[in-house]
Amino acid sequence: MNGYLPPRAAGRTARSGARRLLSLPVVALAAVVFLVLPASQSSAQEEGASEALSQAIADYLDAQDQLAALEQEQKDLEQELEDSEAEVAELKIELEEYAYVASTTSDFQSTAALLSSGDPQDAISAMTMLQFLGESRADRLNQLIGRLAEIEATRETLADNITEQEETTEAMEEARDQAARELAGSGGDDAVGPSASDAPAAEPAPRNSDGTLPYESCSEDDPTPANGCLTPRTLHALEQAQIANFTRYVSCYRPSGSGEHPKGRACDFSAQPGGFGGDAGGDDFDYGQNLAAWFVENADALGVQYVIWYREIWLPSSGWKSYSGAGGDPSSDHTNHVHLSIR
Repeated sequence: MNGYLPPRAAGRTARSGARRLLSLPVVALAAVVFLVLPASQSSAQEEGASEALSQAIADYLDAQDQLAALEQEQKDLEQELEDSEAEVAELKIELEEYAYVASTTSDFQSTAALLSSGDPQDAISAMTMLQFLGESRADRLNQLIGRLAEIEATRETLADNITEQEETTEAMEEARDQAARELAGSGGDDAVGPSASDAPAAEPAPRNSDGTLPYESCSEDDPTPANGCLTPRTLHALEQAQIANFTRYVSCYRPSGSGEHPKGRACDFSAQPGGFGGDAGGDDFDYGQNLAAWFVENADALGVQYVIWYREIWLPSSGWKSYSGAGGDPSSDHTNHVHLSIR
């Protein structure tokens, strides 16, 4: 099998290229190869899921991410509330103890005795003590009032968060149902799907601080013979698959048609070493099975939107389903390649 190391995008900085290379072991780098085929075999010529189905899946995943972020925010708010209430309890005890001591035998009585002693220096010391005690306790009282206000605000934010979680859950369920409705016309029955893969886990794609995936444009050169552009996340998924030793022919970008290919967010992974041929069988079928399973197992890490393989489609909202929305040929039936769409 002839192969070549995928060229680095011209637009990438030397720093990002070096960082990517340094992060890969030598053996893994050796595995990152693509089979060169004639231009006539460079595309599987399929569109993936319909626009409506793809949008429903995207809506579901966006709502899922938002819900996860809200749940984390709820945990943070509950911890903040617990810490604030503990501090308020300590402040109340401190002020109550001071009030008791001051009203009996402590600061006020001692200070009154000093003021009546007739010694000017003692009187100055007494007044200084009164001022200090008054200011320090006033500060603590103001701190208590401030924390109580913060607690009330935190409770209101927490209540809003829970309401938003309920609304997001409803949106997620609606998107899931919409995806099921869109799929019903081209299958939609439960399917077994491929068994688990034994390939190593993928390195996660970068996420925002709240766990959501950042927006990405088609800004990276496509290293496959398709010669287009990819989003950074799609390129990451492609490279991670190669590192996991899925090194057969791949074609990603396609300038026309619907689906994610023209957006730089989809790749077709041939099951056969020599490109997109007929229905995969034997070792080729096993290769496709393992690859499809690997994408599903690493769906969260890679940001997978959906996977299609051998007349079945994997959706994050419902798992593997039968998929007959095709033209009866190996490419559109996805019996000769695994289709991957990335968010």
